[in-house]
Amino acid sequence: MTNRYEIVGTLGKGGMGTVYKARDQQLQRFVAIKVFHPQINQEVIQQRFIREAEITGTLDHPNIVKIYQMEKL
Repeated sequence: MTNRYEIVGTLGKGGMGTVYKARDQQLQRFVAIKVFHPQINQEVIQQRFIREAEITGTLDHPNIVKIYQMEKL
């Protein structure tokens, strides 16, 4: 992860990974960052996450988060 994001807390943990609350230093807004557990099959997760991003990118609802960036660590 770049220095663009400052982690300010943990939003939740689950079987796939952890979601952090962070501040986007460049755009001055709060974001959620999802980090998958290292023991998870990264290729399967990557494909699943890309599909999730494509599907949610077509939706517009206040209870659905927008994906602004995906980055492989």
